[in-house]
Amino acid sequence: MRTDPHTTDAHHSQHTGDDQTAAPLRMLDEETTVRNEPRPAAAHPTTGAAVELNVVSKHPDATIPESDISLADIERKRAHPLRTLCYIVLVLVALILPYWAGRTVGSQHTAWVVERFGAIDPRAIALVSWSVTVFAVLSVVMLIIDRVKALWFTLFVVLLCVEQFIGGVAMLRFDFWHSTYVIYGDAARVANAADLGIIAAGLALAVFAVVWVGLLVAIKKDSPLNVLTHVWTSLILLLVFETIALLIVMFGGLLTVV
Repeated sequence: MRTDPHTTDAHHSQHTGDDQTAAPLRMLDEETTVRNEPRPAAAHPTTGAAVELNVVSKHPDATIPESDISLADIERKRAHPLRTLCYIVLVLVALILPYWAGRTVGSQHTAWVVERFGAIDPRAIALVSWSVTVFAVLSVVMLIIDRVKALWFTLFVVLLCVEQFIGGVAMLRFDFWHSTYVIYGDAARVANAADLGIIAAGLALAVFAVVWVGLLVAIKKDSPLNVLTHVWTSLILLLVFETIALLIVMFGGLLTVV
C-alpha cells in the first residue's frame, strides 16, 4: 500500500510542531517541581504559536509604608548649621589674622625680613608663593569631590593661613609695588616676587573658571569633547593653566619690571 508523501510530511510537521510546543511546558513543569512553586497559568497554545505565561507577582501588597516625611525634611536632618558656621568662622579667621600678622612683621621687623630673605632668588620666592596658593585651591577642589571632608578642609585652612601670611609680609594688594618699595626699598624685589606668585595663581584660576564654564555651555553631552568637563580632566586642565601662569611670571620678565 502506497502512502501519500504529502500526507506523511504534513503529519511529520504537525508532530514536530507539537514537540516544539510541548518542550517548554515540560521544562517549566520540572522547574516548578524542583522549586516547589505553584505552576503559573498558561494560555492554550495553538500550533506554531509561542506559549505565553501569565506570571502573577508574589508580592501583590505594598511593602513600603506610607510616610509624611518629605525630601526637604530629610535634607534638613542631614544639614548641620552649627558645623557650617564654624567652618565659615575658621575660613574668615584664616583670611584675616595671618594677613594682619604678616603685615605687622613686614612693617615693624623690616630689617629682619630683608636680612633673612633678601639674598634669595626672586624666582624661588615666586615659586613658593605660587605653590602654596595652588595647593590651597586644589584642597578646595578635593574637598568638593572627595568624601574625606575633614582632612581636605584642615589642609585648606593651613595653606590659606600660610598664603595670607606671605601676602601680608609682601604687602599684597592691587598696586603692591608702591607699598613694597616704601617698606623694603631696594630689597622690594623679593616681596614683589611673592606677590606675583600669588596673583598669577589667582588669575590662572579665574581664567580656568571662565574657560570651563564656556566648555560646559558649548559642548553637548553626546560630544566626544565632553570628556573635557569631567572632574579629573578639569583638574588637569586647571594645573595646565596654573603652570602657564607660573612660567609667564618666572620667565616673562615680570620679576624685573616690578
